[in-house]
Amino acid sequence: MDLAPLLREHTLQLMRVARGFTLVELIIVMAIIGLLATIVILRVASTRNKALIATMESDLRNLVTQQMSWKNDSGSYATSLPTSLWSPSTGVTGPTITLTGDGWTATVGHVSTTSTCAVYMGSTSVPPATKEGVPACSP
Repeated sequence: MDLAPLLREHTLQLMRVARGFTLVELIIVMAIIGLLATIVILRVASTRNKALIATMESDLRNLVTQQMSWKNDSGSYATSLPTSLWSPSTGVTGPTITLTGDGWTATVGHVSTTSTCAVYMGSTSVPPATKEGVPACSP
């Protein structure tokens, strides 16, 4: 029995297997990786915006506390507080504090988002805040 043709065919089969991936297979893998990367980037961007809004809301809650303390000490609300008592977080713009007949309103923004947040005390609300003393943000 002549083994040469059998050996030659076995060698050709090994060469075909060892060639690697086809171009179509590589393109499909790249498309899947691109799709997954897009999903991850969108999730990260959404999470980042939520974190910025949480920072602005936290600053406004702290402002409410400081305004109440200021009123208890001085008898009136302040249009601005000394930085030793209260200052916004890094990147937060404002606050814009406006005194009203029976309280005050305040709005803040952030340099990295178009969302704004607001809070009020008294009867004069400021959008998007709808409950007294509770910060609310626009999307």
